[in-house]
Amino acid sequence: MKNLMIAAALATGIGATAAYAEGHAGSVTLQLQWVTQSQFAGYYVALDKGFYEEEGLDVTILSGGPDIAPPQVLAGGGADVMLNWMPSALAARERGLPVVNIAQPFKTSGLMLTCWKDTGITSVEDFRGKTIGVWFFGNEYPFLSWMSQVGISTEGGEDGVTVLKQGFNVDPLLNREADCISTMTYNEYGQVLDAGVDPDELVTFMYEDQGVATLEDGMYVLEENLDDPVFVDNMVRFVRASMRGWKYAEENVAEAAGIVVDNDETGAQSLEAQERMMTEIAKLTAGSNGTLDPADYERTVATLLGGGSDPVITAAPEGAWTHVITDQALQ
Repeated sequence: MKNLMIAAALATGIGATAAYAEGHAGSVTLQLQWVTQSQFAGYYVALDKGFYEEEGLDVTILSGGPDIAPPQVLAGGGADVMLNWMPSALAARERGLPVVNIAQPFKTSGLMLTCWKDTGITSVEDFRGKTIGVWFFGNEYPFLSWMSQVGISTEGGEDGVTVLKQGFNVDPLLNREADCISTMTYNEYGQVLDAGVDPDELVTFMYEDQGVATLEDGMYVLEENLDDPVFVDNMVRFVRASMRGWKYAEENVAEAAGIVVDNDETGAQSLEAQERMMTEIAKLTAGSNGTLDPADYERTVATLLGGGSDPVITAAPEGAWTHVITDQALQ
């Protein structure tokens, strides 16, 4: 599926954005990688508080969802900048979509596995013979790489794990279809607790603690657009205002959550849930001014290359990130 999405993007879209369109000065469209929620609070805060307007920008934020592939939107010219997890972005780049990380608001990863304690799982080795829910469409890369590094097959059997293609919900755990599922600290883990599960009934494995965490929610653009001074100027102002939004959100959790709820056109998000999410998100953006740390990048690449016979990427990328934007935006 992911290869088809990338192929379609390459076939239909890159030509549309090979040269940044005239008349786009001050106009920026951002493609989120999921639905409107506090995971993206910094951008909504920047919009609501007038930070983009102060930079002379007219910013449009496009919500994502299960049927929206941000790289495809970016390649097709539907957005100027997208949010993406670095494993997905680097895999797309290796397959021919020239995306470049221009800023990294998230310093740490919120990805984790949440398991039933009564399955007897206490360590990674106990995953053998178990069923584990994993998100796909680019989100599977960190898990597959992790299992490869610890020598656990993902083909099932007593000595391997059976991978359940998990939807974006916690039903497989609650229904006992899986022994563990993928969760984010700021979202699905809370959904499990909301379902009446006591934390003492669970065992969690943070990717950060396992040394296999990869960078999440970075800002990516098409490489050729960075040759256009109008585009670069737009991105400098966009990143500067966005990081103001993120720092404001960190310090004003309740207000930021309220802004997110106000911008949710579906009306599906509750203020209580978004406040809880924003509290956890603030822990992940803390310590970042938006500049990509090369050490964090190298750690992500090493994790993705450590995939044994089936690595996520086959060679260290070249030109996959730049400080050109943040050097100007954050000076």
